[in-house]
Amino acid sequence: MSLKADSFNLVTENPIRLQISVIKAKSFKNLDGFPKSDAIEALLRQLDSKRPPASVQESAAKAVLRRLLPTHVSSFEFKIVSKDICAGSSCFRITNYKNSGGNEPAILLEGTTTVEIASGLHWYLKYWCGAHVSWDKTGGIQIGTIPNIGSLPPVPDGGVIIQRPVPWNYYQNVVTSSYSYVWWDWERWEKEIDWMALQGVNLPLAFTGQETIWQKVFSDFNVSMQDLNGFFGGPAFLAWARMGNLHAWGGPLSQNWLDQQLVLQKQILSRMTELGMTPVLPSFSGNVPGALKEIFPSANITRLGEWNTVNRDTRWCCTFLLDPSDPLFVKIGEAFIKQQIKEYGDVTDIYNCDTFNENSPPTKDPSYISSLGGAVYKAMSKADNDAVWLMQGWLFYSDSSFWKPAQMKALLHSVPFGKMIVLDLFAEVKPIWKTSSQFYGIPYIWCMLHNFGGNIEMYGILDAIASGPIDARMSKNSTMVGVGMCMEGIEQNPVVYEMMSEMAFRGDNIQVQEWLKSYSQRRYGKAVLQIQAAWEILYGSIYNCTDGIAGHNTDFIVKFPDWDPSPPPSGMSRQDDEHKLLKPHRYGRFILSDTSSSFPQAHLWYSTQDAINALRLFLNAGSYLHDSLTYRYDLVDLSRQVLSKLANRVYLDAVTAFQHKDAKLLSSNSQKFLQLIRDIDKLLAADDNFLLGTWLESAKKLASNSAESRQYEWNARTQVTMWFDNTRFYQSKLHDYANKFWSGLLEDYYLPRASTYFSHLLKSLKQNVSFNLEEWREEWIAFSNEWQSGRKLYPVKARGDALAISKALFDKYFGKSMG
Repeated sequence: MSLKADSFNLVTENPIRLQISVIKAKSFKNLDGFPKSDAIEALLRQLDSKRPPASVQESAAKAVLRRLLPTHVSSFEFKIVSKDICAGSSCFRITNYKNSGGNEPAILLEGTTTVEIASGLHWYLKYWCGAHVSWDKTGGIQIGTIPNIGSLPPVPDGGVIIQRPVPWNYYQNVVTSSYSYVWWDWERWEKEIDWMALQGVNLPLAFTGQETIWQKVFSDFNVSMQDLNGFFGGPAFLAWARMGNLHAWGGPLSQNWLDQQLVLQKQILSRMTELGMTPVLPSFSGNVPGALKEIFPSANITRLGEWNTVNRDTRWCCTFLLDPSDPLFVKIGEAFIKQQIKEYGDVTDIYNCDTFNENSPPTKDPSYISSLGGAVYKAMSKADNDAVWLMQGWLFYSDSSFWKPAQMKALLHSVPFGKMIVLDLFAEVKPIWKTSSQFYGIPYIWCMLHNFGGNIEMYGILDAIASGPIDARMSKNSTMVGVGMCMEGIEQNPVVYEMMSEMAFRGDNIQVQEWLKSYSQRRYGKAVLQIQAAWEILYGSIYNCTDGIAGHNTDFIVKFPDWDPSPPPSGMSRQDDEHKLLKPHRYGRFILSDTSSSFPQAHLWYSTQDAINALRLFLNAGSYLHDSLTYRYDLVDLSRQVLSKLANRVYLDAVTAFQHKDAKLLSSNSQKFLQLIRDIDKLLAADDNFLLGTWLESAKKLASNSAESRQYEWNARTQVTMWFDNTRFYQSKLHDYANKFWSGLLEDYYLPRASTYFSHLLKSLKQNVSFNLEEWREEWIAFSNEWQSGRKLYPVKARGDALAISKALFDKYFGKSMG
């Protein structure tokens, strides 16, 4: 399929503004559906009282504009206003500035907080100026369509007012801090907080630097820094050490790291509060250093069960839990909250605590579970009388066999009403609110999880995002109080996150097809017919995943199957023969398990031909968009996706040839698989946003000496490859969980692994001997461990022409791209 150049309407006249009429607020009334309980209203008033003065917030909003669009600082006026203009709800209002002319502002933006003002600015730039804002690593901003000063388009007379249908827009997962933020400095954090404000985020998680707080707290309980060396995880694994899944792995933490992170956290919190956000701080869940058991021998401290170690190595597994019934629990929890208030000031009343994340409680007894919840809340409230517990609802999904109605009610009802808010973490796929009578009456936030492990794969469920929050809010007896984005890793699939962010201000369903036309024009700065047609295909395929599968990405290049594909001996069924495949266990992770399946299966939920057709359209638009960074990112990402799915098929062809004892066909297919890895690596190398070197260099940049540099690099390399512990013959159960399609990682890690595997298969055919799975494992695990400790430098700047490379690869594997 090819569209002729003369069929393009490259830039239409004010196309974005014409589509906004359907979302203009028609009145100042509260939108129907929001549960206006006295407890929630009191909490909102309480949090409003903590916001800085209007002048501080207005200055903060102006600073956001200056960083985003320095040429237009004088074009906008910002003003903090009362919620009275929206009948008590949060909102923003866009109006034409009176008597605008000369050097006076053209647009007046009013909002109930700086976040609302920034959201209004973003809304205006999107829907009146055709601009686009995304993460730098997904192409960055497109502001070329914004008119010059003095020519900004006016809004309709009387202005436009947009209110939040629910109070909160939550952001982050407790593991995002490790998969995405771990190596960030203030410069990168400043950009992220600006992005949050523009997207309307007003309830962000703020977990940086908590180990420094714990160091000070535990020292008061006579726990030494040496004791903490066996408690804290390394930088890239802190999220799981905080949750009690592991300890010491990747550590210890240096004093330099601890001091550096505390300074960074204070900068983060200062900026969040200036912008009118309510940061969510951590609290105590009972996870303690083992030394505490020796210091307080009478304390009720037990060891939790194993979490994903290969052989229950107690250096890393089976962390210590202080029972909530023990008086020491409340003392430590109270001390932790008080220390945070001492360091940061009174910046919030909302605290996160996740009890038994991917670890089951020792008993199903509801009274025990209730006492645990009560103790967690008591520890918070003794330090902060107004404390509210924010809890991820992931455990109700990941361990649903344990959390039956009696256990759920016991935990959810263990605190006074209005003092707990639950994150329905995976609501776009597995909404718990539907099966739990709205969390048994507890306020909750409808969240999109979307991403696991920071994997890079084009994927989404746009229809669920466009309607799910509305359905939940309008449902009978709804207790929904917010929307949220809880991805494990960011900087991927920008279309998904832009749409989800808009749901914080949408009172009705999004008409996805029309929205995508507007989105593609904003993203690339031009209305290109081929691109619109491509996005229509992507909407019905890649971004229409409805199978409920949780694991992404499972493509064989980055998640190589660990199994013996030999046919079972004559007379033995497949069920009798042990074949090791990667299968998800109850927590959504992946482990080796016995299976009767004859082949591993990579996740595929759409027609690969649809994606190929969309890519052809993207390539045909290249002459019009080749200078666009957002286009280049999407082109590389879609090309990568198409080629990686082709590689899955080639892998299965190679394994089939092995089972048929066809050495020649095995050799040709395995070589094609390896060549695909090389070709994809070359493609990824042509865009700055798909480079391993960026990840590694950002890790080393935080080090203060060579020892730290080696440690941080090991952490960075290990997280995206082996992840956790291994033995000589058994890889980590979490290997490839955080896989990445990054240039350098494909060429130097995934390629050698696949190459050695196919070499062993060929050897077994040529020598007429059985395939030795353990021999291959030993070889590649040793290689992996050596690579994890390596110091090779990788590029941080792109090389090559992404469009030319993508065209050449399309022609190579699918025929001519241009019609």
